[in-house]
Amino acid sequence: MAGRIRDEDIALVRERSPIADVVGDYLQLQNAGGGSLKGLCPFHDEKSPSFNITPQRGLYYCFGCGEGGDVIAFIQAIEHVSFVEAVESLARRSGVQLRYEQGGYVPRNEQGQRQRLIEAHKAAAEFYAEQLLAPGAAEGRRFLTERGFTRADSEQFGVGFAPPGWESLTSHLRHKGFSDAEIILAGLAAQGRRGPYDKFRNRLLWPVREVTGEVVGFGARKLDPEDDGPKYLNTQETPVFKKSHLLYGLDLAKRAIARERQAVIVEGYTDVMACHLAGVGTAVATCGTSFGEEHMKMIRRLLLGRSSVGGEVVFTFDGDAAGQKAALRAFESEGGFASDTFVAVQPDGLDPCDLRIQKGDAAVRDLIDAKRPLYVFALRSKIAEFNLGTHEGQLAALDAAAPIVATIRDAGLRKRYQIDLDKWIGLNDEAFVRGRVEQHMGDRRQGRGGYRPPAPARPTAATAAAYDLRDASLQRERQALKIAVQFPGLAAGFDELDPETFSVPQHRAVHEIIRNQGGVAAAGEPDQWARRLWESAPNDTQKSFVNALGVEQIEVYGELNEHSAREILGTIRIHSINRKVANLKTALQRLDPVADEAEYQRAFADLMAVEQQKRLMRDRIDGAF
Repeated sequence: MAGRIRDEDIALVRERSPIADVVGDYLQLQNAGGGSLKGLCPFHDEKSPSFNITPQRGLYYCFGCGEGGDVIAFIQAIEHVSFVEAVESLARRSGVQLRYEQGGYVPRNEQGQRQRLIEAHKAAAEFYAEQLLAPGAAEGRRFLTERGFTRADSEQFGVGFAPPGWESLTSHLRHKGFSDAEIILAGLAAQGRRGPYDKFRNRLLWPVREVTGEVVGFGARKLDPEDDGPKYLNTQETPVFKKSHLLYGLDLAKRAIARERQAVIVEGYTDVMACHLAGVGTAVATCGTSFGEEHMKMIRRLLLGRSSVGGEVVFTFDGDAAGQKAALRAFESEGGFASDTFVAVQPDGLDPCDLRIQKGDAAVRDLIDAKRPLYVFALRSKIAEFNLGTHEGQLAALDAAAPIVATIRDAGLRKRYQIDLDKWIGLNDEAFVRGRVEQHMGDRRQGRGGYRPPAPARPTAATAAAYDLRDASLQRERQALKIAVQFPGLAAGFDELDPETFSVPQHRAVHEIIRNQGGVAAAGEPDQWARRLWESAPNDTQKSFVNALGVEQIEVYGELNEHSAREILGTIRIHSINRKVANLKTALQRLDPVADEAEYQRAFADLMAVEQQKRLMRDRIDGAF
């Protein structure tokens, strides 16, 4: 793994990635006035544009759903990639050579090598796609046609054909300027006694892409029954192809997965194609390996996004014994999902591709809709191994199934499955079943099994204080904060404000963020100031709020200038002072001037001092100072 990207390189990527240009590749933008742009938000459905961009500050914010950030955050959200992946994607787009820290090798060389391998795979994918139209690919085209795929379908998924020659691709890539060493390192060729030879020959190929859309390898199916090679041949592990970190079709499915909060895991490349063409656009498949922890992390990131509520993962397997074993293997990893997990098994053993051929698109959709919870499938499969017609068989089935129920972390759900298990086995003794499950839970806690105590629930954000924009006082405070964020040069009096100037916690939090950055006096370049504040916000809620302040228009009568800014800042100070005056007057009313003379005199002196502050502030607003 490469080390941390250098901060100066990240800053250069931002500088060379104008947010209006990047966002403009994804949605239509129009002038919103004041140098801002707006468009329909890509993160939620809307009919009128609430998605705003301020190019001069490099920020975006949607007033409809609250999504916001800088150009890197936009790529993270729209492409469903990590921060590093977003920076690398923008770096390639803008021609920035990234440097890494903390690596055990020379990162610049490593990054340059990766780029060359990516370019080689892109050239290979284009070559293979062209070859699918050549006369020698007739058998490959017949294979696709028999499975219900058209030429347009093949082009959509980038399906290609590797000619039977030993150096067809190798020669092509040499002419493109790639060295033999690069072609071999990419896994596109192997080293023979007489030189490199093509890894894939006389096979149909499916390009395997990173979530960002870059081709990093291939899955290949043989066409000649006499070929003694494996039915499916995948790219071996290379610097860019790590099968435990890749899911075929994820680049096409990522947005549907995030939108529908569902991921469908199928077994093959043609199954992915069949599902997508049948209307199940959330389907993905592993690339020559079983579904594992890293795949789980990729899916979880798409399902959860910025929400703490999970989605659902649906595994599809053949209805035969091998398919059932695959489903049970998936069960062993289920605990890592922060989501509901299901199994969809076609009783007649048809995979999604064959199901689509024989029964049509609707049958594929019905298969997914008929999913069953993975726990139900696992328990039913385990119970089916025993003769429930005898007491011995019932107890053996209970002891085989109880450990599965014991892995359920949610106590309420575990109780429901204990009841189901009692019914399915036919014991009619819920207390006995519960005791058996609890026994297995105790064994696992003591290390006699794989059980781990439930992880503590992730803390949720505290409910925000009431925030009513109809409150005129709150509106004025918000205006003052927007000036401090967007035009720090006009907010000279902002640093004199104390936290109590603001009436709600959200505003006091932004005041603290600004103060922690040295106040508006330390703003430096105005274009970078709003981003600095956004980056320094301690959590997503405050980041979102700073974002909104950074892109909202400032509503003033006439032109925003030093005088109007001073008037807004002075006004909120006066209102803050008015609150103090009201509190002191209330305190005086509760005191007895005779019995509480000393305390009364202190409160009265405080009131006079605050009233004097109020007069001075009014004079300042009127331009006396």
